[in-house]
Amino acid sequence: MRIFDPHIHMTSRTTDDYRAMHAAGVRALVEPSFWLGQPRTSPESFYDYFDALIGWEPFRASQFGIAHHCTLALNPKEANDPRCAPVLDALPRYLLKDGVVAVGEIGYDSMTPEEDEALARQLELAAEFELPALVHTPHRDKAAGLARTVDVVRESRLAPERVVLDHLNETTVDAAAESGCWLGFSIYPDTKMDPDRMVRILRRHGTERVLVNSAADWGHSDPLKTRQTADAMLADGFTEEDVERVLWHNPVAFYGQSGRLAPELAADAPAYGASHAGNSVLRGGE
Repeated sequence: MRIFDPHIHMTSRTTDDYRAMHAAGVRALVEPSFWLGQPRTSPESFYDYFDALIGWEPFRASQFGIAHHCTLALNPKEANDPRCAPVLDALPRYLLKDGVVAVGEIGYDSMTPEEDEALARQLELAAEFELPALVHTPHRDKAAGLARTVDVVRESRLAPERVVLDHLNETTVDAAAESGCWLGFSIYPDTKMDPDRMVRILRRHGTERVLVNSAADWGHSDPLKTRQTADAMLADGFTEEDVERVLWHNPVAFYGQSGRLAPELAADAPAYGASHAGNSVLRGGE
């Protein structure tokens, strides 16, 4: 079984996690830049973090046979801090880097005017750099937050098939599906979604345009939730091909739109992506 975790924060995980993930079938991942648990006090702290996601973390993952990619952005929570605003101006030089396969996480936390501006500007950067976008839907007021997010996406130059709306659940999946964007689900021990609920959504909505991730981070989370979801799918009667589509081919197709997946993954992308996601031909690393 091959697994591609499309959203996991390995900066906050240990080498034991990498070892366990590989044993469970994880061979690739995407690490989105995110809030580190306390406010950053200067833009420079973002740049050090971005450099680590581009350089150190891929090396650490490679020691355990896992291909590491990242997404970079000014996250929604810190978009409200004026000290962090210069990050938006610095992002272009980072979005050119190999291994950066999307702009993200972007979106809403408290739905402030500052978050409006940051989301719109970063969707524009995604369009400019021909990258997909990983959009975080808020943990509070989820339905209202999703509606506002979809409106901003529709006003942008970025096509919906190049956007994944993440952290969805039963209250937001229908509206997200109607938007034409990809559907992202985070599987957690106590909050967000669990494997059985995810299986029920897959039964209802099918396996197209669905990304399942662990979103494992500093908090109570589990980097093996993707494998547990795969096992729950098989126990419910899904085929091995269904599992591989959701947990391997779908992430490859979505992030393959960047043209920057690791070569061993990019070889899987064109046929599936062309027929299911409207992806462009992959260019390989630049």
